[in-house]
Amino acid sequence: MATKRIIISGGGTGGHIFPAIAIANAIKAIDPQTNILFVGAEGKIEMQKVPAAGYPIISLPIRGFERKFTFKNLQVLVGLIKSLIKSRSIIKEFKPDVVIGVGGYASGPVVYMASRKNIPTLLQEQNSYAGITNKLLAKRAKRICVAYDGMEKFFDPKKIIRTGNPVRKDLYSKKISKEQACDFFNLDISKKTILILGGSGGARTINEAVIKQLEIIEKSGLQVVWQTGKFYYQKSIEATKECTNSNIKIFDFINEMDYAFAIADVVVTRAGAGTISELCLLAKPSILVPSPNVAEDHQTKNASALVEKMAAILINDKNAANELVPRAIMLAKNEIEMKMLSENISKLAIPDSDHIIAKEIFKLCE
Repeated sequence: MATKRIIISGGGTGGHIFPAIAIANAIKAIDPQTNILFVGAEGKIEMQKVPAAGYPIISLPIRGFERKFTFKNLQVLVGLIKSLIKSRSIIKEFKPDVVIGVGGYASGPVVYMASRKNIPTLLQEQNSYAGITNKLLAKRAKRICVAYDGMEKFFDPKKIIRTGNPVRKDLYSKKISKEQACDFFNLDISKKTILILGGSGGARTINEAVIKQLEIIEKSGLQVVWQTGKFYYQKSIEATKECTNSNIKIFDFINEMDYAFAIADVVVTRAGAGTISELCLLAKPSILVPSPNVAEDHQTKNASALVEKMAAILINDKNAANELVPRAIMLAKNEIEMKMLSENISKLAIPDSDHIIAKEIFKLCE
């Protein structure tokens, strides 16, 4: 049997590239002989993360368009033309059986060129509101893997398969106990813990809301594990110098997220698609503060899809400074509400999304 050859394209953010790597790993688990090539954007996160995961990657000189008219868009247009020409060359040389687009502008040229050559293409749409690249590519795609209901408003229903979003396996495969997590963070197992995720880069609104309400947290009798992101770490350390007890543990970045989720009774975070999929699988009561600075405001739409099913609480970015910390404390002290949110969000989980998508890819190879 001939070795399968598959291109996975896309990236720009961790939300695009981590699911892509999970899909690649699932393909290899099914057929270790499969030859996988990644195609990404110059200078973006995939250029480090993909080789670190053990896969080759080729870069395209592509960037996203500015939302307002600017001469930079002329450079972007030149980069797009160059990327289309380079994509055609990559396809001619690599001869893929299937090309996968995981979203982001980096997936556009190679998926488009593959479809013009009648090579089967599969799109993975992580968000509840389809990205512009995937919407443009959808007409030519053979399969579209989605994580949310109601995606028929963007795509041909005959092409849609609800697969969920692939997530980091280590978050739920190790089965870290709450006792182990408490020892790891040096916390009291008898007290409730709120996990606050300010993002790897730092979510300004979430971090500033916590700094503003430190006194309330101190008096709450609760514990907090707080990932500030590197940019806000020093400011957060300075702000907590006056705190009289040690119920707040501050980190610029938490590598051991399996321990962090194991100890969390309530999670406060942005509403990226990957994060939400993790919360569903881990059944965590959550307060979501969607970032207003993302394309098509898709984080608000992701969070709203959960709120409609009474599976999470949404606090708008502009209201977070005053509302976020008191609401998180109220939730952590309400066992009935936590149980309801946990049960409802767990119903939305789709385990083994990566393997479901990988099987669809092999069907297209035939």
